[in-house]
Amino acid sequence: MKLRSKGRRRSDSGYSVGYSQSYMANSSQSGDAGKFAIIEGYKIARTNIQFSLSASNDNCFAVTSWSKGEGKSTSTSNIAISFAKMDKKVILLDCDLRRPNIHNLLKLENTAGMTSVLCNDKTFDQVVQREVLPNLDVLTVGTIPPNPSELIGSDNFANLIRELKKKYDYVIMDTAPIGIVTDALLVKDLVAGYLIVVREGVTTHGDIQNFLKAMETSGAKPMGFLKVGCDPSEGKSGKYKYKKYNRYNKYNSYEYYRYY
Repeated sequence: MKLRSKGRRRSDSGYSVGYSQSYMANSSQSGDAGKFAIIEGYKIARTNIQFSLSASNDNCFAVTSWSKGEGKSTSTSNIAISFAKMDKKVILLDCDLRRPNIHNLLKLENTAGMTSVLCNDKTFDQVVQREVLPNLDVLTVGTIPPNPSELIGSDNFANLIRELKKKYDYVIMDTAPIGIVTDALLVKDLVAGYLIVVREGVTTHGDIQNFLKAMETSGAKPMGFLKVGCDPSEGKSGKYKYKKYNRYNKYNSYEYYRYY
């Protein structure tokens, strides 16, 4: 992967979610070829995630990144949409209780959500947003709490996830970046593993090393890497890669095209 080896990361304002907007809501920047490339790209990533889930005998996984602005929430949303298109019942959970973004990307109400359930203010059925797209339910964060780590690590959260695993075919979590806070690692015993989003020109090799070290230390399992924001000179449509991680620190690449 051609990732930055040194220097500072650019801020969120330097990047938009436009590379995959056409799959979710807006298609003005992409023609039919671009939309097809995105959809096919996420289908291939979906297939490889399914293999990982089958090996773990689990139906729940988390998506994270090292830092903000790397396309994590956009990738999570698109992956959830791709799973829902298989005619499977999917729940997308915004578990980034510090800086939630799923409601912005999918243009959803966010007055109540995950925080309300974990604090016993409302039930899941009262706040879940049903059929945002066919077969896709979404639970946004709602009010940002003063104690996000405590809520994510609570028995209430663990019990909620266990119940959702029974109700849905797939449970997909958008979690906080691990390089900023360790909230995402608190769910390691509830998921099959973590899909790690890395952005060309932003994520460094050092970031990835630190990422894997943090996961090894905590006993968390990385499922694979999703590389976004690639240089369009790499291919006609810009290449987009899913890479499967294994314990020998080698990567099995599954390459496909994406809209840039």
